[in-house]
Amino acid sequence: FALVAAACSSDSDDDTTTTAAAAAAETTTTAAAAETTTTAAAAATTTTAAADTTTTAAALSGEGVNLGMAYDVGGRGDQSFNDSAAAGLEKCIADYGVSTQELEPTAGGENREENLRLLAESGFDLMYAIGFAFGGAVGSTAPDFPDQEFAVVDTTPLDADGNAIELDNVTALLFTEHEGSALAGAAAALKSETGTIGFIGGVEVPLIDKFFAGFQFGAQQVDPDIVVLEPVYLSQPPDFSGFNDPAKGKEAAVALIDQGADVIYAAAGGSGSGMFSAAKEATEASGAQVWGIGVDADQYNTVDAELQDFVMTSMLKRVDVAVYAVCTAFLAGEALPPVISFDLAADGVGLSTSGGFIDDIAAELDDMRAAIASGDLVVPDSTS
Repeated sequence: FALVAAACSSDSDDDTTTTAAAAAAETTTTAAAAETTTTAAAAATTTTAAADTTTTAAALSGEGVNLGMAYDVGGRGDQSFNDSAAAGLEKCIADYGVSTQELEPTAGGENREENLRLLAESGFDLMYAIGFAFGGAVGSTAPDFPDQEFAVVDTTPLDADGNAIELDNVTALLFTEHEGSALAGAAAALKSETGTIGFIGGVEVPLIDKFFAGFQFGAQQVDPDIVVLEPVYLSQPPDFSGFNDPAKGKEAAVALIDQGADVIYAAAGGSGSGMFSAAKEATEASGAQVWGIGVDADQYNTVDAELQDFVMTSMLKRVDVAVYAVCTAFLAGEALPPVISFDLAADGVGLSTSGGFIDDIAAELDDMRAAIASGDLVVPDSTS
């Protein structure tokens, strides 16, 4: 997996045009279940993106292989998490010639299991479930199709009680969001002129708390006096509309700006575009620069051109790399492990540099990156 992940990462890290994003959520999932999932998944990790492999992409062919992808709330076009997964799937098509089918969720994501079952019943060989809210859907669907493979992002499979389980035909793709978010927090503190920064989360669940925990930690590492405002969450479970509500994102950003924040980090999927609009309007009104920090994908390359000057950086979550790595291993006939972790050391997470807005603080960020990657600096994955 190391060579696969590294190859895909080097192809796209130079221009950082695609990465991954904040998950959506399942209407039947509770925050407590999500927390159990996150904890159990971390404990169950058996391999990482740094694992060795002798597979080379050039030797593989996907002719006759069918891949399915079930998106979560926001679907294709969210400019963030789902789009990053789609980019990985497109690379599988381009490099290997696999056949694919992609299914969109309902507005609230209630049809997650229905979409997975539709793909499985249609005979797809490998199916991707994009988002932690698929834990229960994968847990109930995969046992009925033991000869087909499933990969789920940001969670392990869950049983009917919301407990993490291990299934032979399911691979969990996990990321160290807190490590990448620490770099985002450091960048925010280094660039802030007011000494006050803010955070917007799509939904208040443990996964998004990982983003905030890392962000706050990274900011305080470079400036112990920085003011990190209380995080603002756009919705509460079981309402997961906070991942696809730009109007709420803008409203939350305006409130943080009114409290003095001049850099805001949004781990809120498609809602983040509203934050960039608020940053633009505040900057034009006051003459003082207000920045937004994107998430998952390089949002400098996905927002409207008029908003690019307000995207300071993005915390890259390489769902595209994960999707491609699993596809490559599957085509090579390798046994897929229960869990694969994509961390900072393996470039599973990181910061984009599009626009050049953080070039002046690159040295400080590189020092923190090296310290985290080596284990000398341990980033907390929770605020509790």
